[in-house]
Amino acid sequence: MSQEMLIVDGLQYSNWSREIFEQMHEGGVDAVHATLVYHETTRDTLSRLGEWNRRFEANSDLIMPVHEPADIQRAREAGKVGIFLGAQNCSPIEDDIDMVAIMRRLGLLIMQLTYNNQSLLACGCYESEDSGITRFGRQVIKEMNRVGMVIDMSHSAERSTLEAIELSERPVIVSHANPSAWHSAKRNKSNKVLSAVAESEGILGFSAYPFHLKDGPDCTLAAYCDMIAATADLMGIEHIGIGTDLCQAQPTSVLEWMRNGRWSKEMDYGEGSKANAGWPRPLSWFRDNRDFPNLIKGLRQRGFDEREIERIMGRNWIELLERAATPMAT
Repeated sequence: MSQEMLIVDGLQYSNWSREIFEQMHEGGVDAVHATLVYHETTRDTLSRLGEWNRRFEANSDLIMPVHEPADIQRAREAGKVGIFLGAQNCSPIEDDIDMVAIMRRLGLLIMQLTYNNQSLLACGCYESEDSGITRFGRQVIKEMNRVGMVIDMSHSAERSTLEAIELSERPVIVSHANPSAWHSAKRNKSNKVLSAVAESEGILGFSAYPFHLKDGPDCTLAAYCDMIAATADLMGIEHIGIGTDLCQAQPTSVLEWMRNGRWSKEMDYGEGSKANAGWPRPLSWFRDNRDFPNLIKGLRQRGFDEREIERIMGRNWIELLERAATPMAT
């Protein structure tokens, strides 16, 4: 690793390759929450898990799986990047609550209750009416709490997010988004939601995806760090982290799968538009995993001390997983 500070990225979905794993090492990254699936079924999800098993086997000198929070420290000590897996939708469990425990046992640490649309569990941030948590959703939240699968509300609507926090006995996270008060993207979160996340002992992972940023691809590092400072005042330094939403080297077909899945005949452009339908231009100061030192430098320049930076860059994620990703005692 290129530096001693612990670095955990709370969300990436890159076109995984040995080159990217090597870049993680160059950037000093210790662990990454990697998206396993978006709209895939249970059977599809098993295949994605199989693909990751092959990656771990082929790149065992660079990466290792994280099945429990302590595995991140084990990876760090072994000089490897720990990979913990998450789903950006509830499709892996389909309509079967027993799949929650099974998927957790197979290594799925985090699951979003919905991705933009209404799901069997909750309402997404793109629906015109927010119906809140469903009857099935209440049961799944209870089961996720029991088995130690972290509830992620990154793509969920406001009422659904607040209800999930109220229903959950364990911390609820927003792994990759920013405050809507800073930039009013549909995916960003209100101060009410952010305060509730903090009260639940959860965490917000700040996104570096240009559609979530003020001034888009032209957002400066200083502006980004100003946003972090303002959110620290609102949520507390213990409840913020990084969730870059880095989608490195992905083809446009993957972006279209994220936005459309199997549900739409017409092209949905998500946070983009017909005139801006592709991947956004990357930030000049954060193009890939090698640029994490730029973010540390920006936080120092903004006036954060080393203890605060260590929390933001990774320590808070470790503590969150310790609180929320361990099975409850029976």
